[in-house]
Amino acid sequence: MDKFRILGRETLSGTLPVSGSKNSSLPAIAACLLTEEPVILHRVPNVRDIATMLKLLEYNGASVERRADGSVRIEAAKITNPEAPYEIVKTMRASSLVLGPLAARTGVARVSVPGGCSIGARPINLHINGLEHLGAVVHQEHGYIEATVPNGLRGNNVHFERITVTGTEDLMMAAALAQGVTVLENAAREPEVVDLADLLTKMGARITGAGTSRIEIEGVSRLHGTEHTIIPDRIEAGTLLIAGIMTNSEVTVTDCFPGHFASLLSKLRQAGARVEESAKAVQVRPVTRLRSVDMTTEEHPGFATDLQAQFMALMTVSSGISFVTENIFENRFMHVPELSRMGANIRIEGRQAIVAGPSELTGAQVMCSDLRASASLVLAALVARGESILDRVYHMDRGYEKIEMKLAQAGARIERIG
Repeated sequence: MDKFRILGRETLSGTLPVSGSKNSSLPAIAACLLTEEPVILHRVPNVRDIATMLKLLEYNGASVERRADGSVRIEAAKITNPEAPYEIVKTMRASSLVLGPLAARTGVARVSVPGGCSIGARPINLHINGLEHLGAVVHQEHGYIEATVPNGLRGNNVHFERITVTGTEDLMMAAALAQGVTVLENAAREPEVVDLADLLTKMGARITGAGTSRIEIEGVSRLHGTEHTIIPDRIEAGTLLIAGIMTNSEVTVTDCFPGHFASLLSKLRQAGARVEESAKAVQVRPVTRLRSVDMTTEEHPGFATDLQAQFMALMTVSSGISFVTENIFENRFMHVPELSRMGANIRIEGRQAIVAGPSELTGAQVMCSDLRASASLVLAALVARGESILDRVYHMDRGYEKIEMKLAQAGARIERIG
């Protein structure tokens, strides 16, 4: 089982390029099931969740060609197995994204219910309720969601009880092939939703309002193939920026869209970081002192929950008391005990973590519990005195493409060991 070995207190320099978005690539790959024609996706990151999703589409009957330039060609000319079996998707939470496309394309879908997740529940009932509004008959048995569409999907108004990114994406894909007009109310506004809408539009879908809380989809009889470039990964961009700030370095994070993580940039400036942004890059420079600021996670355009753990790592080396409130997932403080092992002063009270800084972090052997928790431990290890060993970094590999190589090229003393 791979581990990271990190020797802290090295200054970084140069550029840190951002890969394509994992959270945008996953629904884009699922959308390829909506047409029998080939779709070529560019800038798809080579991470474990993507490999799992591609394996799933191959099981469904699609041909998948992964190219050396980071693009993927997918052709689902015929869907032979409209199912997402547990054996394939048990390590990935995004399996529910194929529920809508399979039901819309074939009239049937059988998808393994997403299992437990260390950061909290992601209820699939929002997907199910939406599909039922569009005319699907859905039931659950033996650990699977089974959907049939006896009379075809028909447009309808769907109001999400709570904002759901994957639910919005799933219903948007299903509605693209439904008869009539579908209106999604209280829809997610994330950049990844907008990116999916852009892809679907290129495929022939009629979608307006993506990026707002009200999305309207006018169904069409069929979609066609196209090419599409995935947006940059805003979570990776934020992680790399925080790495530069914590190590008091001058680095430029490139190939990103700063507007996609404006809430983070605002908080970094409040904390005293020197941040300069351009159209596709953000530069940070050394400062003498960082100050603690409070932060609350919210749906986009608020502060992303996927950057909460990394921001907390930054607060451990900032001066003062910071209140970090997690409003999206109920159990997303798994990194706190491990940060504490490294010397961080953090107390948890319900959905709030109270961070007192600055702490003198020291290297330790720590355990990665989930994807973003892993990133926070890498950040802490970069500034800790001495050596840190991070175990179970396969969590990191689910969503970060060769991050140890990117950091090493910028001057970090980090290596992958067996």
